[in-house]
Order: sequence, then C-alpha cells, then structure tokens
Amino acid sequence: VLSRWTSSFSVAGKRLKKPLKKIGNKDCKADIAFLIDGSYNIGQRRFNLQKNFVGKVAVMLGTGTEGPHVGVVQASEHPKTEFYLKNFTAAKDVLFAIKEIGFRGGNSNTGKALKHTAQRFFSQENGVRRGIPKIIVVFIDGWPSDNIEEAGIVARELGINVFIVSVARPTTEEQGMVQDIGFVDKAVCRNNSFFSYHIPTWFGTTKYVKPLVQKLCSHEQMLCSKTCYNSVNIAFLIDGSSSVGDNNFRLMLEFISNVAKAFEISDIGSKIAAVQFTYDQRMEFSFTDYTTKEKVLSAMRGIRYMSGGTATGEAISFTTRNVFGPVKDEPNKNFLVILTDGQSYDDVGGPAAAAHKAGITVFSIGIAWAPLDDVRDMASEPRDSHNFFTREFTGLEQIVPDVIRGICRDFLDSKQ
Repeated sequence: VLSRWTSSFSVAGKRLKKPLKKIGNKDCKADIAFLIDGSYNIGQRRFNLQKNFVGKVAVMLGTGTEGPHVGVVQASEHPKTEFYLKNFTAAKDVLFAIKEIGFRGGNSNTGKALKHTAQRFFSQENGVRRGIPKIIVVFIDGWPSDNIEEAGIVARELGINVFIVSVARPTTEEQGMVQDIGFVDKAVCRNNSFFSYHIPTWFGTTKYVKPLVQKLCSHEQMLCSKTCYNSVNIAFLIDGSSSVGDNNFRLMLEFISNVAKAFEISDIGSKIAAVQFTYDQRMEFSFTDYTTKEKVLSAMRGIRYMSGGTATGEAISFTTRNVFGPVKDEPNKNFLVILTDGQSYDDVGGPAAAAHKAGITVFSIGIAWAPLDDVRDMASEPRDSHNFFTREFTGLEQIVPDVIRGICRDFLDSKQ
C-alpha cells in the first residue's frame, strides 16, 4: 500500500514543489484536522476506503515541517482524537498513523465531534501554529445523526474554516431520518459552494483527491481565518485629567487591560495602542511597540497618571493622525475606545466625525460628570450601541463584555 501512495506522492511532488522532502510543501501552509466518519452509517469496508482517501489527500498536500500539518479526529457516538498536528510531520508517518486507526461504530454525532474539534484540537499545546489557516475537513457518509449548525457557528467564531465532504447522499427513504436537509450549508465556513465538496461514492475516489487538495491550499479563500479576535487594531484614549484621581485612573487601566485580554495580540494578529490626554496628549505606546499580550498588559500597568485639564477633541485628532495614520493601509479593522469623566474644553464632534470618516469605529464611555451629549457625539453610528455611561468608575467592569461584543459585531458586519 505504501509504495502505491509513494508513487502518487512523487507525481504530486512535481506539481507541488517536491513535498517528498521533510520540509513539506511551503506553498500550502495550513493546520488541518480531518474529521472522519466512524459511524455505523459508513461501516467497516467504506471506513477503510475513507482512510485510504484521507491518506492520499495528506500525501498530495505535501505534509511536512514547513508545509501543512494534519491530525485526525474520528466522529462516532463520542469523538476521539486519533492524533494531533504535533504528533507526525512526515508524510509517511501520517500514512501509518491513518492506517492504524480502528473503526468505532455508533451514531455519527458529527455536530458533537465538530464542536469538540473546534474547541479542543487547535491549541498551541497540540501543535497549532500562529498565523496559519486552521481548517477542519468533515467527512460525512450519508447524514449526521445530530445537529451541526451550532458547531459550525462555534468553529467560525474561533477562526476555523470548515469544509464538508459529503459522500453518498441520503436516499429518498433515508431523508426522513435527516434532522436538517440543509446541514452542509449551515456548517461550512461560507455558503458559497467553495467549502462543500461532494463525492458520489467511496469507490474510485482517486480523481477527487487533487481538486480537494487545491481547495485546501487556496489560502486567499480561507474566509474564516480572520476573526474579530485576531484582525483588529484597538486604541484606548484615556482621560488623565485632575478630576479622575489616582485610584480611579487605576480602575480605567484595569478596564482597558480586561478588554485587551480578549484579543489575540501578535505582529500578524490584533494590535493595541494607548494614548493618555489632559490638555496635552501622551502616546503611551503605539500599535507597533508591543506584539505580545504579556507585553501589552505590562505596558498598561506601567502607565503613569498625568493630571491636568481636559481637551478631548484635540486628543481624538492626535490619535487619528499619530496612532491610526501609520496603519491606515493595513487590513485590520480600526477601533478607538474613549474613556472620559468630564466636560471637554474643546469641540469633540468635529474630530470624532473626522475619525469616523477615516474608517475608525469609535466606542465612547462617559463616567461621572461626562456630558451625555458629548459622549453620544463621539460615538460611531448607530450611536446607541457605541456609547456607554456609568456614574461610578467601579461600573466600568460591567461594560467590558459589551465593548468586546460590540467590536466583534462591527467586525462581522464589515465582512458581510
């Protein structure tokens, strides 16, 4: 069996830049989980044919240290991770590992298995690599015996591209047993036909290997890799005026830290910046100063309270120009979170409108004596969902999840 796979491997090598080497196909970097069907629907014989097919796909992908990494989860009554991304990086080892997988049987609880894979398979401990597309290829023989729509939503929220390979669609008499005939469209990354792939039968599947591999290597099509957690720039504009006081200033820093913690901060992911303002503005750190969450949080803890007057409008203009100006051509979506506790000495409406026009979504948070009209004028449209108010600085804690949800909502809306 191995010699047959190896010959197809060498043929693939000519097309895909010699994946026979241990480094693998560098033009197809992806972290891929094959979610295979191990239910009674498929049976032992077709299960072996499925393993054969998955092995050929893994080989033609050019699995290797610098290329795609693959792992396998078996869906049956309860999902079982057969091996993780980190376990095997050489194609021949992946082939042997696939060959050794035993058939489990039971119901094809694909939804349960997909959710399990999305939540537990793609962790750094299990070998996931930063900044590389995450993909789950779900093989379904016939139909799933549970609902997979919710699992598809979970995967999308986690930045995972779900493909569904359906084999042997349910017959007319079997369709009454299918919970949802449209299950494929509801589980895939996008309902645009790219993420679904149909094979009529497990027999003679060799000709279906290459088209599937081409899909899995099309990085620009991986629409679910970008999420609100790893593809946003968030700047915090913090009021350092005399009316705030040391203790309340610490509560503001705690607030911005708790918002920042929710995001995947890296040189290729989300970026965080902070500006403190009184009459003057002080760049605490820019989007390029710190590229890890630990360093960002440490820098936030180190911000020293300025004390002084309040010129919020000038601070917004300063931030638009000096913080967002250098990243205006980057793909990340831009957000500005403003915290202020009082009346500004200058106009805030004009500078806020200029920020909106520059493509910056503004969330404004008024505390204590901040005028409600100013807080509303600074916020992006729809204003009701982009401005918040709390009488006490201790109330900031309750606003954290609302701001995170708002950023994610706006990010998704911009991608529709």
